[in-house]
Amino acid sequence: QVQLVESGGGLVQAGGSLRLSCAASGRTFSTYVMGWFRQAPGKGRDFVAQITWSGGLTSYADSVQGRFTISRDNAKNTVFLQMNNLKPEDTAVYYCATDPRLTASGWILGPGGSWGQGTQVTVSS
Repeated sequence: QVQLVESGGGLVQAGGSLRLSCAASGRTFSTYVMGWFRQAPGKGRDFVAQITWSGGLTSYADSVQGRFTISRDNAKNTVFLQMNNLKPEDTAVYYCATDPRLTASGWILGPGGSWGQGTQVTVSS
């Protein structure tokens, strides 16, 4: 099972930028779809973005489309989330995950999928 460690969170003013990183251990990292999710206080964990194993296909939540960019470097076993024009409503704990899958019941992780421990992003107005 791949182990994930997020970094890059912090406090930023509205309109600012942050770049999150998710470092993975494990030889099979490059075979996985990778995703970013976030959880605001008192709310559920929401999808933010995902990227295929090759990096050729990406998808985003409507709320971040055009502001966030997901990318990956398989040679470094790392996935990134570049967040621009941040808004107070982006405040949340951000998690990366391996093998996220959208089902009729919502997002789940596939067999062997894993979550990172999360990194806090706080956007002040």
